[in-house]
Amino acid sequence: MSNLKVPEKFQEQLKQLTRFAFVGIVTNFAGYLLYLLITRLGVAPKITMTILYAVGATMGYFSNRNFTFSDKGSLIGSGLRFLLAHLCGYCLNLFILIIFVDHFHYPDQWVQAVAILVVAGFLFIAFKFFVFTNLNSPKVDGL
Repeated sequence: MSNLKVPEKFQEQLKQLTRFAFVGIVTNFAGYLLYLLITRLGVAPKITMTILYAVGATMGYFSNRNFTFSDKGSLIGSGLRFLLAHLCGYCLNLFILIIFVDHFHYPDQWVQAVAILVVAGFLFIAFKFFVFTNLNSPKVDGL
């Protein structure tokens, strides 16, 4: 049998995906449990999602910047791009809730569980190719 060498670039991408999944599973599992608890206490699903989205996004920025993508670029630049990516992710999440809960009357608990996965896929791509793109560049304050 021949020795197949996995390209280094693919290994790095697989490492990033694994780290992103780990960070995402931990933060989203905790966030989802809080979502269930807070909505059970009577807070509206969209308000709960909005609050938890902001908390989770803040935790995710530092975890993904340092652990997942080892980004050394501008804190300000990646921070602004991160906010833009999460604004898009938030809108996607809200759109999913409005369509499937408000219009089709599916249970919000199940819709939010699926929305987490959809938004996670979107965010991985956005982070990798838009937010954390300065892997080896020095920290500067420009975008």
